[in-house]
Amino acid sequence: MRNIIFPLILGIGGCAILLYLGIWQLQRLEWKETILADIDARLAADPVALPLSVSRANDNYRGVYVVGRPTGEELHVLVSGTEAGTGFRTISKFEMQSGGAILVDLGLLPLDAKDAAPRTDLTEIAGNLIWPDDKNSSTPAPDIAANTWFARDVIAMSQALDTLPIMVVANTSTAQDPRLTPLPINSASIKNDHWEYAITWFLLAIVWAAMTIYLIFRTRQKDAT
Repeated sequence: MRNIIFPLILGIGGCAILLYLGIWQLQRLEWKETILADIDARLAADPVALPLSVSRANDNYRGVYVVGRPTGEELHVLVSGTEAGTGFRTISKFEMQSGGAILVDLGLLPLDAKDAAPRTDLTEIAGNLIWPDDKNSSTPAPDIAANTWFARDVIAMSQALDTLPIMVVANTSTAQDPRLTPLPINSASIKNDHWEYAITWFLLAIVWAAMTIYLIFRTRQKDAT
């Protein structure tokens, strides 16, 4: 009996930890679904004129519209796996009719159209405010000479183009640039894999329990002989 105490403690402790991690992922899933529901509600709401003051905490994904014109100054973000394929997200300096300039993500530019001339007509753009999380510690620095970026860094891009640190992702435009395919925001592109993580932890708990039972069984067999 004494020989099975350690594997029993190890088995119970391991299963408890794995089950806790699975339950924690289910709690994270509920939290993430609440966030996605709020995002969907914001995306479905009618756009409003861009407010004078916006913040990430209060306005992320809010639908807005702006009137003005792209200046032709733009930054290209290399992306793949979008609905329109591989290419460059085109972040344009957009001078608003009401004054000031912001960043507008006008859509995907094909790789072979990088040098095509941009359209600068007066237009009304409807889209959504966003503060992207594209950048992390492993993101390469932009290649300024080639005008190739690897993340939508709102602060750095606004400094490069001398705009307010505000980005709108365009859904529609009354003067659509023929080079570009719009990439509207949708919640389906937001990662939510907590359910898969929960299943993984629960399956590991089952495997751990089975291994514990087998170890105890073998230990008792040895004691019997």
